Amino acid sequence: MRSLSRSNQHFRKANTKLPLGVSSNFRYWGDDKTIYIQRGKGGRLWDIDGNEYIDYRLAYGPVILGYADERVDKAAREGMDVGGVFALSTELEYEVACRISKMVPAAELVRFSNSGTEAVMAALRIARAYTGKDGHVLVEGGYHGIFNEVMWGANIKEWTPGDGAPEVTPFGAGVPAITKCLTYIVPLNDVNALEDTLKKSHKDIGAFLLEPIMGNCCGIRARDDYMKDVRELCDRYDVLLIIDEVKTGFRVARGGVQELFGVRADLCTFAKAIANGYPLSAVAGREDIMRYVGDRVVHGGTFTAHSVSLAAAARTLEILDETTALADIENYGLKLQEGLGHILSERGVVHSFTGHPALMGLFFADKAPLDYREWIHSDYEFYDALAPQLHECGILVEPDSREPWFICEAHNKGCLHETLDRFERAVDISLAAVAGGSIHK
Repeated sequence: MRSLSRSNQHFRKANTKLPLGVSSNFRYWGDDKTIYIQRGKGGRLWDIDGNEYIDYRLAYGPVILGYADERVDKAAREGMDVGGVFALSTELEYEVACRISKMVPAAELVRFSNSGTEAVMAALRIARAYTGKDGHVLVEGGYHGIFNEVMWGANIKEWTPGDGAPEVTPFGAGVPAITKCLTYIVPLNDVNALEDTLKKSHKDIGAFLLEPIMGNCCGIRARDDYMKDVRELCDRYDVLLIIDEVKTGFRVARGGVQELFGVRADLCTFAKAIANGYPLSAVAGREDIMRYVGDRVVHGGTFTAHSVSLAAAARTLEILDETTALADIENYGLKLQEGLGHILSERGVVHSFTGHPALMGLFFADKAPLDYREWIHSDYEFYDALAPQLHECGILVEPDSREPWFICEAHNKGCLHETLDRFERAVDISLAAVAGGSIHK
């Protein structure tokens, strides 16, 4: 049994100066379960109690090559020598923008920011300026950062099928009620619902903001035909298609999720894996749209395009573009799915995977959900029991079953064998705890 005594002690101290003892709500797992990290290397983390974990959270996806990757950190140190931040530009901005455009054809022009939230904020602002329409469509269960215009969602938990559309509610307090009128929400993979919404309100809707692989909803994946229909509907109703690649960008393919689906966005956003954990994001898209930035649209920030993050991004993207790193990550993910599936099948546990091997959702059902409605009404009791046991066994996954598992290049055969051994142990403990549950055939 692992000890969290030092983390518990630090939580009590940190909570006197930091709400919930952390700097993000999602890092708080409970007064006695929140952990504090001492260091990370490769695909592993060590907490301040000395517990070692094989990490499949990877900071929600930024760590694509591995923690403390020597190649990227060397480049970052060279970025330090540049001098940091000047509120002026450096040549590195052009270099990284060119690499992004090479990898993602839709990224004809690029602007940098610091976080995924900032990039999506900018994308929506640009779309409103270009179309002259303030509204936007979101998908149920989607996540696009923490700012007012996207902090509205369909309250599926309180919804009964057949009772009309779910109520649209804010993600917590402090979200101005006046922003609700900007938001239209549809289920994923329901092209009829999208068409009905656009047909009725396209004069008020400037953008459809979409994650084709839902990064905060188990990796639920859009169907190929749905994505093609989405592209056609956006063109028909003069709505810009913004593909949010904050989590999928430079992770699921060199050209991101757009390459997987063969669909080109009008605007797209990137963050997470772009610099292997150094803070950087980008909004990119069609030149005629992106040229609105400047005279018409204000975009900027003191720390935008910091020399350290840009240097890290230049090296990270070079590795992802010019080596087999992404293929190796996908191969590991497939072997991991095979191994996890074998363990579960041997025990008669119904399961399925979705998303992508580099960003995968694990479900305890014979078919993965096609939208958030299916997930919220599915049986995820076993995952809720399994995740804490995985932590005890040294496998770090998000306790919330909506978060996918992430793979990095540093995950190797040693990680795989240890993961499967510990997963098997955790499954057996969890099955005993949830004996007689609906997860069995």
